[in-house]
Amino acid sequence: MATVEESFPRGGTRKTHKSKKTFQQSVEQDNLFDISTEEDSTKRKKRQKEPSKTKKLKIEKKESSKSVREKFEILGIESLCEGMRLLGCVKEVNELELVISLPSGLQGFVQVTEICDAYTKKLNEQVAQEEPLKDLVLLPELFSPGMLVRCVVSNLGITASGKKSVKLSLNPKNVNKVLSAEALKPGMLLTGTVSSLEDHGYLVDIGVGGARAFLPVQKTQEYIRQKNKGAKLKVGQYLNCIIKEVKGNGGIVSLSIDHSEVSTAIATEEQNWTLNNLLPGLVVRAQVQKVTPLGLTLSFLSFFTGHVDFMHLDPKKAGTYFSNQAVKACILCVHPRARAVRLSLRPVFLQPGRPLTRLSCQRLRAVLDDIPVQGFFSKAGATFRLNDGSLAYARLSHLSDSKNTFNPEAFKPGNTHKCRIIDYSPMDELVLLSLRTSIIEAQYLSCHDIKPGALVKGTIMTIKPHGILVKVGEHIRGLVPTMHLADILMKNPEKKYHIGDEVMCRVLLCDPESKKLMMTLKKTLVESKLPAITCYADAKTGLQTHGFILRVKDYGCIVKFYNDVQGLVPKHELSAEYVPDPEKVFYTGQVVKVVVLNCEPSKERMLLSFKLLSDPEKERAGHSQKKRKSVRAGQLVDVKVLEKSKDGLEVAILPDNIPAFLPTSHLSDHVANGPLLYHWLQAGDTLHRVLCLSQSERHVLLCRKPALVSAVEGGQDPKGFSEIHPGMLLVGFVKSVKDYGVFIQFPSGLSGLAPKAIMSDKFVTSTSDHFVEGQTVVAKVTNVDEEKQRMLLSLRLSDCSVGELATTSLLLLSQCLEERQGVRSLMSNRDSVLIQTLAEMTPGMVLDLEVQEVLEDGSVVFSEGPVAGLVLRASKYHRAGQEVQSGQKKKVVILYVDMLKLEVHVSLYHALVTRKAKKLRKGSDYQAIVQHLEESFAVASLVETGHLAAFSLTSHLNDTFRFDSEKLQVGQGVSLTLRTTEPGVTGLLLAVEGPATKRTMRQTRKDSEMVDEDDEVDPAVVVGTVKKHTLSIGDMVTGTVKSIKPTHAVVTLEDGIIGCIHASHILDDVPEGTSPTAKLKVGRTVTARVIGGRDMKTFKFLPISHPRFIRTIPELSVRPSELEKDGHTALNTHSVSPMEKIKQYQTGQTVTCFFKKYNVVKKWLEVEIAPDIRGRIPMLLTSLSFKVLKHPDKKFRLGQALKATVVGRDFSKAFLCLSLIGPHKLEKGEVAMGRVVKVTPKKGLTVSFPLGKMGRVSIFHLSDSYSETPLEDFTPEKIVRCYVLSAAGPVLTLSLRSSRTNPETKSKIPDPEVNSIQDVEEGQLLRGYVKSVQPHGVLFGLGPSVVGLAQYPHVSQYSPSQKALYDKHLPEGKLLTAKVLSVNHQNNLVELSFLPGDTGRPDVLSASQGLPLLKAEGRQTEAEERDHKGEEKEQKKNQKRREKRNQKRREEPQLPSKEKSEPQKPQAKKQGKRPHLESGSEQERVNKKQKKAAPSEEDDSGVEVYYREGEEEIEEMCVLPKRLTRPAEAPRLQLPSGFVWDVGLDSLTPALPPRGDSSDSEEDEKPQQATQKKSKKEREVEKQKVEKELSRIEEALMDPRRQPESADDFDRLVLSSPNSSILWLQYMAFHLQATEIEKARAVAERALKTISFREEQEKLNVWVALLNLENMYGSQESLTKVFERAVQYNEPLKVFLQLADIYTKSEKFQEAGELYNRMLKRFRQEKIVWIKYGAFLLRRGQAGASRRVMQRALECLPNKEHVDVIAKFAQLEFQLGDAERAKAMFENTLSTYPKRTDVWSVYIDMTIKHGSQKEVRDIFERVIHLSLAPKRMKFFFKRYLDYEKQHGTEKDVQAVKAKALEYVEAKSSVSED
Repeated sequence: MATVEESFPRGGTRKTHKSKKTFQQSVEQDNLFDISTEEDSTKRKKRQKEPSKTKKLKIEKKESSKSVREKFEILGIESLCEGMRLLGCVKEVNELELVISLPSGLQGFVQVTEICDAYTKKLNEQVAQEEPLKDLVLLPELFSPGMLVRCVVSNLGITASGKKSVKLSLNPKNVNKVLSAEALKPGMLLTGTVSSLEDHGYLVDIGVGGARAFLPVQKTQEYIRQKNKGAKLKVGQYLNCIIKEVKGNGGIVSLSIDHSEVSTAIATEEQNWTLNNLLPGLVVRAQVQKVTPLGLTLSFLSFFTGHVDFMHLDPKKAGTYFSNQAVKACILCVHPRARAVRLSLRPVFLQPGRPLTRLSCQRLRAVLDDIPVQGFFSKAGATFRLNDGSLAYARLSHLSDSKNTFNPEAFKPGNTHKCRIIDYSPMDELVLLSLRTSIIEAQYLSCHDIKPGALVKGTIMTIKPHGILVKVGEHIRGLVPTMHLADILMKNPEKKYHIGDEVMCRVLLCDPESKKLMMTLKKTLVESKLPAITCYADAKTGLQTHGFILRVKDYGCIVKFYNDVQGLVPKHELSAEYVPDPEKVFYTGQVVKVVVLNCEPSKERMLLSFKLLSDPEKERAGHSQKKRKSVRAGQLVDVKVLEKSKDGLEVAILPDNIPAFLPTSHLSDHVANGPLLYHWLQAGDTLHRVLCLSQSERHVLLCRKPALVSAVEGGQDPKGFSEIHPGMLLVGFVKSVKDYGVFIQFPSGLSGLAPKAIMSDKFVTSTSDHFVEGQTVVAKVTNVDEEKQRMLLSLRLSDCSVGELATTSLLLLSQCLEERQGVRSLMSNRDSVLIQTLAEMTPGMVLDLEVQEVLEDGSVVFSEGPVAGLVLRASKYHRAGQEVQSGQKKKVVILYVDMLKLEVHVSLYHALVTRKAKKLRKGSDYQAIVQHLEESFAVASLVETGHLAAFSLTSHLNDTFRFDSEKLQVGQGVSLTLRTTEPGVTGLLLAVEGPATKRTMRQTRKDSEMVDEDDEVDPAVVVGTVKKHTLSIGDMVTGTVKSIKPTHAVVTLEDGIIGCIHASHILDDVPEGTSPTAKLKVGRTVTARVIGGRDMKTFKFLPISHPRFIRTIPELSVRPSELEKDGHTALNTHSVSPMEKIKQYQTGQTVTCFFKKYNVVKKWLEVEIAPDIRGRIPMLLTSLSFKVLKHPDKKFRLGQALKATVVGRDFSKAFLCLSLIGPHKLEKGEVAMGRVVKVTPKKGLTVSFPLGKMGRVSIFHLSDSYSETPLEDFTPEKIVRCYVLSAAGPVLTLSLRSSRTNPETKSKIPDPEVNSIQDVEEGQLLRGYVKSVQPHGVLFGLGPSVVGLAQYPHVSQYSPSQKALYDKHLPEGKLLTAKVLSVNHQNNLVELSFLPGDTGRPDVLSASQGLPLLKAEGRQTEAEERDHKGEEKEQKKNQKRREKRNQKRREEPQLPSKEKSEPQKPQAKKQGKRPHLESGSEQERVNKKQKKAAPSEEDDSGVEVYYREGEEEIEEMCVLPKRLTRPAEAPRLQLPSGFVWDVGLDSLTPALPPRGDSSDSEEDEKPQQATQKKSKKEREVEKQKVEKELSRIEEALMDPRRQPESADDFDRLVLSSPNSSILWLQYMAFHLQATEIEKARAVAERALKTISFREEQEKLNVWVALLNLENMYGSQESLTKVFERAVQYNEPLKVFLQLADIYTKSEKFQEAGELYNRMLKRFRQEKIVWIKYGAFLLRRGQAGASRRVMQRALECLPNKEHVDVIAKFAQLEFQLGDAERAKAMFENTLSTYPKRTDVWSVYIDMTIKHGSQKEVRDIFERVIHLSLAPKRMKFFFKRYLDYEKQHGTEKDVQAVKAKALEYVEAKSSVSED
């Protein structure tokens, strides 16, 4: 038993053997520690009774020395076990692990997941959401080197290389696992981690089960201030805490981390520590028991014994320790099984919470010779004494190269060895040594030893695709990237390199922190003898070195050296020869030799050159020679052309022949003339007055731009930033064009940026559309930053133009033509006859030429004439409509000679060939026609004389961009001012164009009344235009039908002539709904009569007398009546103006028209009445059915005949406005469809009708049943069915009540109409809306013009003391039921009651308010008294108001209707609250009515209920301005015409007579201002006028009908309705109309921030508008950014679908297709995506692709969705694809699912729309014979019956009824059985 006890002690004091000897208390003989070692102790035999004393002493001495060595054995890795608790020091902190230094030179690792549970949870959250968490901090922020931590061994593993690895945990749950909640005592020092941040402190994880530890915030303040740099504690932060208070048996623990408390904490007996739960890091008071050379034995906490090895004695007290000495010690580790405790007496450990300061030694990696051994420990290692007397330690594994060669005898004390310092142990304050030969001889021990640029030897470990891994040292691996395997790029490195090969590398980069080592095997770099550049400071000017090319750019090469140092070789330093395209000459990875030109280490910038001078002597000679023969920047020189290169001319500067370069773009100020001069200049030509732009070594850049030359000569070229100030105008050229702007360079070399925003007065979509590189510009300096050497420039014409634009324009034209003349002189020097001939040809020359051929495009090519190879051509326009045949002789005039393509453009126009000899006047204006257009100028002919004149298209150097609408076209008319009257050498007069407003369109286009902007011409018709015919009107012809279109058929007549038959000329009587063109079949022969001829140029029908009639397309008729002899009528071909053509149609006339197409954008049907007369049917005039209006394109088939009524005529565009629902006169009693344009809260709606009429719907006429929120379902643009109540006045009075709009329904009317006081009866219960709360009662609206009064005694049975309660419970617009108490018809007064006893409804004031009840008897008298007083005051006030108003009206009979009466202003100011405002204005209306209805005001009873007819409501509406009612071709997002300003002050609208023309009255007032002194009366009158004007302006601003005209108006609007997306969109449209795109964007962004997050649809509307905006005006990049944001903030699918629609509508089909493919990947489970994509493909005509999409959809979607998807695709096939295939799909589906009534229903709908009547009846017959539920059968029978009623005969209807009866009887008989 004793043996077992010794081997496995339980801890504590050991029991003595049961021997008779008494226990001796000698410290030396205390054998507590004899058995407390990690290894098995020597087994002691029981003492023998007999042995002699000497033998016994020997044995004891031997045993004690052995046990002492074992007791103090140094802690080795073998001694560690899992669960062992140790004190460690943080040595390194990496992102995912901590390196911990342990006692005795050991080392361990803590993974990031072993910090604490809360930190691990945060890490998991971060991984799950794939983005960084804000409150998760990294390990380097939580731990710092030197921190002491308590850790526990979690795992002892072996690495891949066979070395032992110690894994540790800091998790309090593992470290403090040995503690229980009951064991916690105040004063205990524990470690913990912050698990969460609370309001008043922190929850700390101390790892003790059942205990919650809280750290109050006041206990952390000192720590945060001193140790945490003022920052709050973070989750996972490691703390040393002292327990302050324990509650609930350890359940709740209060902590402190105050440094003064923690650092003095000592573990005491009272805290009941045991060997089981003793923790490392605790400081204890101890007593020395035994002193040995190897250490001390201590007793502590009364019962426990522990060891201190020699490494952990206090160095200052070593050798002075004695028995029973009291000391303080720190527990280093506790063995969990052996219970062995190791302690330290080092002072650094005796203050918990204090970090270790010394973490490394200076002599690290030093090799030491002859170091003596101090001591050897068989299980751990050996100690050595260094030369300086300090102790060092080598672990067992480092004592020899391998276990086999290890000899313990060599490590006897005193033996010397060669060793190397490899590390430092902070826990032991010892250096660690190694005796291994490999380490002593190693070149590098760690990455810290390796310097960039050094040569290293290594061994290849692996060859990977990304490079080769090379082993450089014991633990050092480096990578050689693929680029660096050789001087050239290697494709198969494994052929040259093999694993195990030794290689010599050069270090490119070494980063010890991230353990990153990059090397190169490039032979040139490895063997280079030139100095290496490892930092920018090494780069001295003139230094030559090797580097490698990192990147090749168009501006030069970036060369990289060592340690990430890199420099730029500019383009001009790449070679002695000019390198136009560096990417073709150099490649990435190329090793190059460079010379340093300049280096700025502070900015890390270096300038290099590839141009090297090998011999310094030559270099000096060359330098001095260059000095002698150099040119300076800004100098004007003459140059000689040497040769041409890709981008310009290589030239020599005369007279010294200095080489230089002149780029093509610098040959001229005119972009087009640069290439022209480059083409004709040749080697040997001399150019004068050329400007030297820049001069560097061996490279001179020149410029020949006249503008820059004159600027330098005139001294207008600042040499430095100090000379530049804002406002200066400078001439420069475009250096580079970027997306964000253009960089402009000036002759002196300075440059600046012109940002996109101030680059042009026009909106800039793409910078490259406005400017090109090398272009000459004038720039205005807007901003200068001298410090950063930067400036901002403006290129806007408004900023940069000086003087008259006409003068600049003429100057530019003269320069351009002068340069072209210079080119002619160059051409005339050439030997070629062709070129010399071209040089002699000038515009205006008349030639006789022979026609060679007429091309397909209509242009004419003439034969070469006198010179071979000469190309002369006349465009189709310049053929002038002449008949031209090959071989024909023609006179032509030269318009322009193209000197690059060597072509001559000529014209056949007679007016140009035969010019009139008329004297021209200089400076006079002439009308001209544009004949030819070039890039910078145009050639036009004067209408009067036929002379050719040139005028510049640009008015300034910066005037480079034209919108398409601004561009001139050939044939267009312009107004020119002549500047010369003689042609001169150029052959052209010089002119300046007049204002653009005087431009006229091409004549041919102007005449085409019948061609609308969106018309397409039938290609079948165009083919035959070249054919002549001899037909005349009335001729009978025979032809074959070639093709059939919806509204006409194309016929091929004899001789290949093409003719047309219009739908209106096929049948005499066209039945409605049929398509006449369907009667004709392709290939059928028809006999027709010619009724007219259409000119293909002007699209007019020409009279037979017209010379061009023989080239028209014959218009034919096959009507039977036309074919009869003498029965034909010719088309009206003599009408010149469109007006006359449509005058024959009168309003109200019924016509037959043919549906051509539905215009989705304009929302109208386009129809044709006759070949030359067309019409439009606005959507609202197509039907009174909402279903038809929703999908009008489904109701009407192309080519279908429609009976329509003429409702209007548009003379400007020659079309009739038609209606399919009657005359649309909007008379009283008529029902019509309208569109809501404005919703006025608590008032009603404003509705617009197609032809500009407006109407108003009162809140009482919205429905037959009133609701609490009557206007909720109405939004602007909603279509409503209206009944016209009154058409008197400019604004209609309307009703939406179904009893009016659908009287046949005859349903019950819950709320009858109350249109006048006659509709009100006593005792009646009526519902209505509260108007306002007045001093004497509540005004209550019963109808649009009937208001009743409920006096307070009749409002509620309660009597509130505060009137505010009425305002609260009876807000305006509240729906209530009232009983009519009395009606006074004479005075138009109605008295009401809301009392529960009268109405049967609850009281309007709730009983829960605790209000006093009103006394019944006093109720009446009080009310009467109050009313009487109020009445008297009110009457007086009203009388005054009336008199004042009448006087005013007499004074100003022409007062506009928007004017308000004066008394309202003070009232509005005084009361201030909106309900009061409304009641005030209501009162005023009341007074006006009283004046009308009750002349004797004395009879007024005070019960103020007022009746007024609807006229006043009409007066309150202002007719919208005429310009808004005209149908405008607006882009998307344009402000709708019916938009009205909704301001919420509707009650202030006065009822005055309709407004006259205010502008006239204003103008009339102006001349009346007298200049002489005015009389008192005149001054009074003037004062009144001023007041009236002020009043008028105020009223105009407050008028709710006022259109918003400025951004401020919109700001007010969106402030009142911030969540209304329509307002925001209108605001955007307002900016877009002014092409202020950025402002529109800003409004959209504001809207997105302002609209409430709950209003998802409103926000989505704005996102869609923003997407639309970016699609139309932005770039693809900006659209993508907006789209990505929209997807983040909205439901992604909705946004994807919206963008797809936007792409489709804007015809960006490729982008739409790509987007749909993205959607199919992301939303493959959404059937809507598959269906939408299918529809998209079908619309694009890709039926096959659509069908494949359906198959894919069926594979991806669940089975339950299949039927719906197939049905949808079948519908799409019906509408857009093959109807037969659609039928087959429906049939297949229904054969599988015969009871799917929804599919049957869709099939029936589709067949009705697209099939024949027989097919529809067949399907109905099949359906009614199915065995379905009776309810469903009833539905199908009803549909069948409805169909037959609409399309069948009475017989068919009866047949369906019979079948229904038969079904019912069959069912009933079955049920009876």
